[in-house]
Amino acid sequence: MKKDVVVLAAVTTVSTVVAAVLLVRQWKRRSEQRWRHAQRILRKFARECATPVPKLWQIADDLVAQMHAGLTSTQSTLQMFPSCLPSLPNGDEKGLFYGINLRGTNFIIVQARLGGRNAPMSRIGGRSEPISDLYRQEIPIPPNIIEASSQELFDWITVELGKFISMHSEGLQGGEKNLGFTVSPTIAEVAASKETAITWKDSLLGDAAGNKLLNEINSAMEKHSVDKRVFALVDDTIGVLAGGRYYSKESVAAVTLGMGTNAAYIESAQSVVKWPDQTPKPEEIAINTQWGNFRSSHLPITEFDTLLDAESSYPGSQIFEKLISGTYLGETVRRVLLKMAQESALFGDTVPPKLAIPYTLRSPDMAAMHQDTSEDYEIIDEKLGEIFEITNSTTMARELVAEICDVVAERGSRLVGAGIIGIVKKLDRLSNRISIITVEGGVYEHYRVFRNYLHSSVWEMLGDELSDNVIIEHSHGGSGASSIYIAASQP
Repeated sequence: MKKDVVVLAAVTTVSTVVAAVLLVRQWKRRSEQRWRHAQRILRKFARECATPVPKLWQIADDLVAQMHAGLTSTQSTLQMFPSCLPSLPNGDEKGLFYGINLRGTNFIIVQARLGGRNAPMSRIGGRSEPISDLYRQEIPIPPNIIEASSQELFDWITVELGKFISMHSEGLQGGEKNLGFTVSPTIAEVAASKETAITWKDSLLGDAAGNKLLNEINSAMEKHSVDKRVFALVDDTIGVLAGGRYYSKESVAAVTLGMGTNAAYIESAQSVVKWPDQTPKPEEIAINTQWGNFRSSHLPITEFDTLLDAESSYPGSQIFEKLISGTYLGETVRRVLLKMAQESALFGDTVPPKLAIPYTLRSPDMAAMHQDTSEDYEIIDEKLGEIFEITNSTTMARELVAEICDVVAERGSRLVGAGIIGIVKKLDRLSNRISIITVEGGVYEHYRVFRNYLHSSVWEMLGDELSDNVIIEHSHGGSGASSIYIAASQP
């Protein structure tokens, strides 16, 4: 009897062990299948995002064609708005200038003294600049002011400007009379009321809408005894271009690459058809391309981009921007991670609820994860927990996160490179002239890997023989300083 019990116990133990082994094998097999599926999603995504040099040239050529079309007609995805600035800086301008950079929900006031291109240099943000007495203040705009009329907005801004000038100079009469006023690309997207959300680029054309805004801001200056005058409300990218021109005659284009994106360049007067009849035409005209809306059949669009566009506030437009700007880089990564979590249990059997919330992954966090060089991806682990409350990620899963960030950043940066080459090609300067491109914005400034990929794409497209002809530089003076150069350039 005892022998039978022992045998039964042994059989039961063996059966339990066998069952446990089978369960472990099933779990491993299921885990391996899920992991392979996650890798298939990544490989497919990377393949569809690929930007080999021939494709980049196709995109650049399409941009050139759209630029030509936009200058002469409305049959283009690029609006190609000419700036009515009477002149751009030449580097000889000197004086104490003030500027305003109006953004989505805030604005920056800047004061700086320009000493001329050949003046003694000051250290600004780790760089040598011919700028001194540099002060800037970022001021949030209250919701009730954003929702108010443009006149009320300008009144409020003028009062704040008066306070700033009084703080940094003797009274409201400090500095040159010209006030630079630049508007960042995001302003029209976040302004709440129709009057405030006037298409700000209209002011570059000198039309009724633009003149109305100019009259309102200058009336506000007079009303509040601030001795300044605005000659034009200018897209911030035009201001970045003016800043580049202050330093070099070879500075021919500018790109803003932050939460939004745009590009501007200098065009010859004879190529510009869209120009107000009553305004004298300068020899060179700054063109606001509005390149965020650029479209091409050669753009590498994936299922994630298609869904992002369809669910955006303005589906079917700003396609280029949705591939390259800071607002959308992290969102694309989030969407890929969500699919992996749903289909391959990348972060466990339950999909983390916060991973399903749009626009929770910002580009600075994406950059931090992408540039994580720790052995076990500790920064990625920290960001996943902080943003999505994912606390059980494996090292392999975190490595996959880094790879997704790399795919998205490489695609976006190389598309920017193709756009830059397209502009230089339109100017017929690829083979015979040095062309300096000034770039402003947090994505370029703070996302090192993105910046490196951008520079590499230009080198790959041009090769050793021509790559030295295109020089990409970071903007001068820091955030908001573009308005200073606009002020300095006006008579």
